[in-house]
Amino acid sequence: MSKNTQPELSAQRTHAEYIESTKRKATLLDLTPEEKARPFSKYFYETIPDPDPEFMAMMDTPCDPDKALLPEQRNDLLNPGYLDVEIGWCVLPNSAGFIANKTVYPDATAEMVDWWFAWHPLEDLRYRLWYPPQHGGIMVSPENRKRLLDSSIPMSQRNWGVLHHVTEDTNGGMDNVDIHFMSPEEFGFDMKRWKEPNVATFAGGQGWSSPVNRKEGDITAPAMMCHFFRQTEAGLEQRTRFWMGYRLVDGQPELTLPPASRFRQKACRDWRSIMSASSPGLRRFCRESIRNSAAAWKRNLK
Repeated sequence: MSKNTQPELSAQRTHAEYIESTKRKATLLDLTPEEKARPFSKYFYETIPDPDPEFMAMMDTPCDPDKALLPEQRNDLLNPGYLDVEIGWCVLPNSAGFIANKTVYPDATAEMVDWWFAWHPLEDLRYRLWYPPQHGGIMVSPENRKRLLDSSIPMSQRNWGVLHHVTEDTNGGMDNVDIHFMSPEEFGFDMKRWKEPNVATFAGGQGWSSPVNRKEGDITAPAMMCHFFRQTEAGLEQRTRFWMGYRLVDGQPELTLPPASRFRQKACRDWRSIMSASSPGLRRFCRESIRNSAAAWKRNLK
């Protein structure tokens, strides 16, 4: 097949090639003629509706850190009902960042979510049309590409273990982010409780981000990411959590600040400044890009 009809099979680059290309992608170039010829390219130019101002207002000021869900408590997402903070952000007492978001998609299904996370990593255009104002590009390895295209693997599992290399702006400047997607078990969920109606599907893992135009002294920032879905009477509900400054080690959350007390105090102050500046930007990106998710799932599944 030609590039125009199946570019997902010919879009492979080396990691070094991709990193070099991100400097161009960070400028959010217009689509190439080949991309414009793709049947779904028209969605790249659609007007994105503004997010609900009522929900955005809920993100204007930090929530109470004592009410935030800690990563060690992530299995509480499997409980019926709602937690103290479903929409909000704050800097935790240990200087990690916390973001929560909740969105309901009346016409979406768990199958759409599973398909989307296996479909969009295969070429830049698919990732860019998810949120054109701030998505620059994406790459996966040849091994991961093979897995995403393997029809013998259930769609709900194809993204497990796949590493997405994405270029995006979460309102803090363009970053290169490596996102390691995990199975719910690897992420630390209680699989004895992993069933309806507690949960419908999941997309999450851990990521590391650094600026596209990285300079000496720039940090590589870790985060745990959880997109948790369950079916409700109103539709498919997405409950998102970000824990910035955490990584998973052997299935357990680990704060990445160094333990030495004097250095830790300075690192905490520096990190707190970063979190205070970046959390509001990420929460806006989270709200706006997720607002555009359901439309992307429905129109591209057709």
